[in-house]
Amino acid sequence: MTQYYPPKFVTGTDALIELLLAQAELDRSRNLNTAGFVSGYRGSPLARLDQTLWQNNKKLAQANIHFQPAINEDLAATAIYGTQKVESDPDRNVTGVFGMWYGKGPGVDRSGDALRHGNAYGSSPNGGVLVILGDDHGCVSSSMSHQSDLALMAWSMPILHPASVSDYLDVGLWGWAASRVSGAWIGFKAISEVVESSAIRERKPFPQYEIPQVDPGPGGLHWRWPDLPGPQIEQRLSYKLKAVQDFARLNPIDQLIAPCSHPRALLVTVGKAHRDVLEALRAGGLPPSELAKHGIALVHVRLVYPLSPLLSEIASQVTDIFVIEEKNSVVEMLLARHLINFPQHINLIGKHNHLGQKLVPTDTELRPSRLAPLLAGWLKKFNLFLSVPLEWSTQTALHDITLPKRTPYFCAGCPHSTSTRLPEGSQAQVGIGCHIMAAWMDRNTGYGLTPMGAEGADWVGHSLFINRSHVFQNLGDGTYFHSGHLAIRQAVAAGSHITYKLLFNEAVAMTGGQPLDGNITITQIASLMLAEGVKYVAIVTDEPDKYKGKNSLPARVNAYQRDFLEDIQKRFRDTDGVTVIIYDQACATELRRKRKRGLVPKTTRRAVINEFVCEGCGDCQIQSNCFAVIPTETSLGTKRAIDQHVCNSDLSCLKGFCPSFITIENTELRQDTSKTLPQEELDKLLNKLPQPALNSTDIPYEILFVGVGGTGIITAGHLLGIAAEIENCAVSLLDFTGFAQKGGEAITHIRFSRDVNKLHQVRIDRGRANLVLAADLVAATGQNSLEVMSKTGTNCVLNTHKTQIGTMLRDPMLKLDHTKMLDTLHQHCRTLRSVDTEQIAADLVGDRNQTNIVLIGYAWQLGQIPIKLSSIERAIQTMSHPIDNIANNAQRAFHLGRIAAEQPELLDNFLHVKPKQTIETLDDLILHRYRLLIDYQNEKYALRYLSRVAQVQQTAQQIDAEDLTKSIAENLFKLMAYKDEYEVARLYVKTGFFDKLRSQFDNAGKIRFHLSLPFFNRKDPRTGERGKQEYGAWIIPVFRFLAACKLFRGTIFDIFGYQEERKQERSLLLEYERLIDFLIEKLNRNNLAICQQIATLPDQVRGFGHVKQKTIKNMQERKAALLKELEKTV
Repeated sequence: MTQYYPPKFVTGTDALIELLLAQAELDRSRNLNTAGFVSGYRGSPLARLDQTLWQNNKKLAQANIHFQPAINEDLAATAIYGTQKVESDPDRNVTGVFGMWYGKGPGVDRSGDALRHGNAYGSSPNGGVLVILGDDHGCVSSSMSHQSDLALMAWSMPILHPASVSDYLDVGLWGWAASRVSGAWIGFKAISEVVESSAIRERKPFPQYEIPQVDPGPGGLHWRWPDLPGPQIEQRLSYKLKAVQDFARLNPIDQLIAPCSHPRALLVTVGKAHRDVLEALRAGGLPPSELAKHGIALVHVRLVYPLSPLLSEIASQVTDIFVIEEKNSVVEMLLARHLINFPQHINLIGKHNHLGQKLVPTDTELRPSRLAPLLAGWLKKFNLFLSVPLEWSTQTALHDITLPKRTPYFCAGCPHSTSTRLPEGSQAQVGIGCHIMAAWMDRNTGYGLTPMGAEGADWVGHSLFINRSHVFQNLGDGTYFHSGHLAIRQAVAAGSHITYKLLFNEAVAMTGGQPLDGNITITQIASLMLAEGVKYVAIVTDEPDKYKGKNSLPARVNAYQRDFLEDIQKRFRDTDGVTVIIYDQACATELRRKRKRGLVPKTTRRAVINEFVCEGCGDCQIQSNCFAVIPTETSLGTKRAIDQHVCNSDLSCLKGFCPSFITIENTELRQDTSKTLPQEELDKLLNKLPQPALNSTDIPYEILFVGVGGTGIITAGHLLGIAAEIENCAVSLLDFTGFAQKGGEAITHIRFSRDVNKLHQVRIDRGRANLVLAADLVAATGQNSLEVMSKTGTNCVLNTHKTQIGTMLRDPMLKLDHTKMLDTLHQHCRTLRSVDTEQIAADLVGDRNQTNIVLIGYAWQLGQIPIKLSSIERAIQTMSHPIDNIANNAQRAFHLGRIAAEQPELLDNFLHVKPKQTIETLDDLILHRYRLLIDYQNEKYALRYLSRVAQVQQTAQQIDAEDLTKSIAENLFKLMAYKDEYEVARLYVKTGFFDKLRSQFDNAGKIRFHLSLPFFNRKDPRTGERGKQEYGAWIIPVFRFLAACKLFRGTIFDIFGYQEERKQERSLLLEYERLIDFLIEKLNRNNLAICQQIATLPDQVRGFGHVKQKTIKNMQERKAALLKELEKTV
């Protein structure tokens, strides 16, 4: 009786695990006592394979499958090589070992020697080896695109190319069987668009293979010893390839999709390109059966090399062949070689047509939309008409380059935000790791990317022929352990003048936070570096005290607090030879995960910004480069706040030269339950909701889910995949993360169909999205999102919550044009519905992580998600851990989204509506500022303001220049209400700031103020600027006293007014009042625009101390230039 593998929803990495377990089960069914062995090195698109192996450790152990992650790819390949010796070892305890090696494209390149040796010396008859090739054809998350086929061909290693996740099981099992028969290692292409996808694997039978009689050659095909070097090894390779072909003859792996009794033409599709072709044919109304009726055979090639007997046989019967394969030609080249001596002429096209013109592109990934016109042109020759959808036949509109982009960025509290900084005048080189993002952060870092582990070796050649003598080289701890230590050894051997910054954060964060593949401590690294001949080693850390006592360091190595990083960099820069700075600080994201799991103590110290004191200068963002410091809108403009839900308590933001920062110890965030919607009330609201009519999935229904990496986009997409599986609806997903988990763009393509035979490729093609779930406006207006939309067929549901982009951390004055982005969305979709799902999740669920589930619920209620309610509810239960409250929160979030879509007014009473921060009329604005100035000083001072504004308003009304009046009203207030010591004190004790703290935090302990007090704080000798110190709660009474002393402001008793900074602030006010008089005198319709710009100049003046001085200088320079322009208009 035939056994079957049941259908199952699996990811690409899941499918590889199932492949291992299936091989073990297959061997057991044949009474073979085998073991399995897996080794390799992580890297996108196989970044999470090791984590998935660890998660399935119990199942693997029960199947006698051993997973041993390697420190690099070539050592992993050599370990796999060792497993094939077992069968011939008299001390063996198993019959044989089937091996699986994995690595991304660059890992294949660097392991060429090991893989070549392994394949040449061979597999064992009851073992076999699969070589999983993580090829990134589209350069989605690699230094360059990779196609390993040609390298494997040079090593005479056979290559399999599965087209989908559903192919993995039968293709992989076939590969091990072929390896056992032939003695060859078998390459298995796991390209990004397949291995990073998910789908429901169809029901598949256990394979039954026929074993052919093969010619073993003079010495046999498999591993043996003695087998000394000689030409016999190379000769053996040809016998191995022939054995693979013999195995394929009896056990065809290629598929004849459209059989013809007498074919006249042949359409060849290779690997993943097969799915693209099928979709192009489906969209054009031409099924494969129609091709067969016209004498065109369609062969799906899965054995790329050597040429399969099935393909060879059919190719010899036809007059026309069209080969469609992604990247460089392999099958086309092999076919040409096979057919070159045939007596009949065969028209073979693929990468070029019969005139030598380019046809199927080699430098990009294939899409149905790119192939449809090419297929249509070829099929005309056979009187077949393929309709090309309109959205595919028109040129895609170019992305508006003025729109902001959501590029990856360091996580909140990331150690690289500090560790990759450089002294002025220095340069650094990037390397493999998260720290590569410093290359787009204006840090004078870049200058080319070397292979992993070669960081700094390029400087050996570069430095000899330039005038610059020194460079810093960033090197991650994962790369150091992988092979980077050899580059340091090379630098020492060459006598290079280079400083390695070894960034030790205890995790391989770029690929998912895996630990290093071995144990090594900083003390060991420091000792090794000195032993290698490095001149000096220093450790910089946020916890220098931990190196005292038992963690003592080797002689000549000291640990420094991270504030001294620049000093050490300058010293090492001026020291000849190789020096090493080990920057020790835990990965912020991994630290957060460990805190959540209770592996390390939770942080009890939180930073808070007093928005009343904050000037909005952004120095805290510049100093910390931290995503947890966010812009917040107030009635006085954009200020800064700490996003407590994101903050990892790195506290670098405290370096911002600003008195608005406090820290609170021994505290937790308080959950505001004052207006929480009770469950019974929610149930009543749900009972009133109508059931929407769901869209049909008779033809593929396609959803793009797009948002910010690290916010659960991929998880939410997989929720819909599981829901589809529950109701037996075919589904596929394709996840694009790359660096996305670092705050970049995260995208999931989701395709549904009741007929699995209509669900071909996993990526949504140009203009084909039925729905875009836009969890972030910036990401939704990126090229990857806009290109799948169409004005006639795409609905969009948008989360309106605003999330900053990385560029705003480096340019605090940057503001996103949300109106322009919304207009762009409107131009690209049929309908657009908007809702602040983050507010609903935060206020009514108490969990901002449920934002995307709210969005799903909203879209479902609109009838735009074609999955039943019960299936989604069951999927939520399936994905949730039984011991936490996530399932209840997610169910609640989903249903709240439904209510928000149908009757949003029902939720209004339960949402924590923030006070309106914008002042709509000019009169209201003037009155608001007038009252603030009374609080600031007194009514007389405020009347001075009113008088000036009234003077402007009277003149401006004559030419309808209300905006000019508004600008002067805002900026005159700004200069009049300069924040001196009296005002900072008042803004702490007279604005309700401490009441707000009590409402935000539970059990607040010690409160510390971070201030630079005049007359007390000395200049920092390292920066030349005044520093900040911590002050306890005892300073609050001092604030109250100072606030009461505001009446001395501007008098002879104003002791603070004698400071140069205060004199300058008063001078700026007087200058601006004179400028107002000047503008009123010169104002006319022709120069209104320039006058408006001049009037807003004080808005550039922000911050305190030296930060403010810089903005004043920039403002004065801009003022001079504008006044020159104004003179030309008078």
